[in-house]
Amino acid sequence: MLDPQKTSDETLASWLRLQAALALYPSIAKQALTATGHPAQALALAGRWKPDLALSTPRETEIQLRELKRLGACLLPLSSAHYPSRLFHLSDAPAVLSLLGQVDALGGPCVALVGARAATVYGKEVAFALGKALGAAGITVVSGLARGIDAAAHRGALAANGRTVAVQACGPNITYPPEHRDLAAEIQKHGAVISEFPPGAAPRRYHFPLRNRLISALSQVVVVIEARERSGSLITAEHALEQGVELMAVPGSILSPVSAGPNLLLRQGARPVLEPADILEQLSEWVPGTRALNHDCKTDADVRPEGLSPGSTALWEALSREPASAQQLATRLAKSTQQISLGLVELELEGAIERDRDGRFYPRTASRKGEPG
Repeated sequence: MLDPQKTSDETLASWLRLQAALALYPSIAKQALTATGHPAQALALAGRWKPDLALSTPRETEIQLRELKRLGACLLPLSSAHYPSRLFHLSDAPAVLSLLGQVDALGGPCVALVGARAATVYGKEVAFALGKALGAAGITVVSGLARGIDAAAHRGALAANGRTVAVQACGPNITYPPEHRDLAAEIQKHGAVISEFPPGAAPRRYHFPLRNRLISALSQVVVVIEARERSGSLITAEHALEQGVELMAVPGSILSPVSAGPNLLLRQGARPVLEPADILEQLSEWVPGTRALNHDCKTDADVRPEGLSPGSTALWEALSREPASAQQLATRLAKSTQQISLGLVELELEGAIERDRDGRFYPRTASRKGEPG
């Protein structure tokens, strides 16, 4: 591990130049570094193999070095004893990682929880519940800090005072999405935020598939919670299969587009997750004696609001039994759509329910009161 406060600027600059030039070509970087054992020599050799490499200017490297020190981030080169062992054996292992937070968070049992950014309430509740149960069991939750499923999984682990690791598709001095800056700071206190990209690197579209291979490789199990048939989460699933990582999926409605991905994986042989204990069963061969997981896959009991009219209370109780649209509630309760709509407005104003993307209403749980998606 290269601590910016204890490592010479010349050494740090050599690794930063290698990282900046070869972050998009990790296979070449690893081959060159394995052959030479030194970042400057590895960069020179890689330049002979790939003459069109874009090299950093001294000024750019100076700015990156300054940012690294300002952040207090450390560098984990491939040669470091702290480099994650699960990544080391990849043919396209990053030559160097930037890390903010706790270095030891990369060891121990890890489970990746991934899924759609445009997640449903159901998906986010499941991600939070699984993250919380795994965190309570001493298992590190790995995800990508994205909106939707990723953020809910990180928050679940943190709610249990567990460890979680976020893998970013940008430089360590950038938080993406920016509204997760506070979440990233909290993750650093209880885990780590890592990146294979140099300071200043923006979150480009082509960075995310690279990021996804690290999420799966860091983990013994990958769980896909919600995903469309063509999505980054299914790319993570493909990486898991190539890397020999156990693949699991959460079943979802056949009518929901964001359940098409996990349902497809289940058809192809992925193991289903019906409760947190299903994940522990898959971990058992790697993690003997892991603390027992909570079998209940709910985050918190739904919080019944006080002071509601009898009609709104009946609506809330109906939604607690099963989410529904306004029309479905009108049919179920034999009420007019106007009566139902008035009751739903009252519940929404109380913050007791929320509308999902499919038009159905759900009760909000204690864990999600005032929580951003």
